[in-house]
Amino acid sequence: MPIFSIRVPRQADADGAPPSLYIALVEAIGVRMSLLLKYQRLIAALAFLAILFAVFRLSGLKDQFTIEFLQQQILSNRLQGLLVFVLLFVLGNLIQIPGWLFLAAAVLTLGRGLGGIATYVAASISCVASFFIIRFLGGDVLRKLDNRVAIDLLRRLDRRPVTSIVLLRTLFQTVPALNYALAMSGVKFRAYLAGTLLGLPLPIMLYCLFFDYLAKMLTLN
Repeated sequence: MPIFSIRVPRQADADGAPPSLYIALVEAIGVRMSLLLKYQRLIAALAFLAILFAVFRLSGLKDQFTIEFLQQQILSNRLQGLLVFVLLFVLGNLIQIPGWLFLAAAVLTLGRGLGGIATYVAASISCVASFFIIRFLGGDVLRKLDNRVAIDLLRRLDRRPVTSIVLLRTLFQTVPALNYALAMSGVKFRAYLAGTLLGLPLPIMLYCLFFDYLAKMLTLN
């Protein structure tokens, strides 16, 4: 008699119906597989962001994003430094680096006017890059969520997409989570771009005034 044995469910009873436990198991597996297939693009997008964040976190590169480091990049070569600044903003937005860090570095290095313009351009490009990357991976997967809150929010976004995005940008600026949600919401790129370009100037201007005032106060002290 063998030590190990595998019990195979009966294929059918006398009336041709498979055992109820076997049916429940198959149905459970089927439900799980259908959910995985339904949200596979959301899983892909989250996995990409998690891996990217982990790589920069574990390698220590994330800790290099400081005001001093960003100032050095800008001062090294004005034109080349600004291009590097934009690229770092794009990357930083994907790995959860707060946008105010870049704004502070630009204002303290270039002054309130040029620093604000540089940050506005970099922030806009960063939001656009995030949109295309996350849209490519996640598509409009948020439309598939069976959640009343999500459905209600998407309906409001559909009614007034540009106005909604302007308000969200004014309140949350370039917060990565907002970029991800809008990218996977199915909103059209034209509305996303218009809302972003119109919603960023006011908060950036206010931040510029704050950091400029802070810099003057620190100089006086």
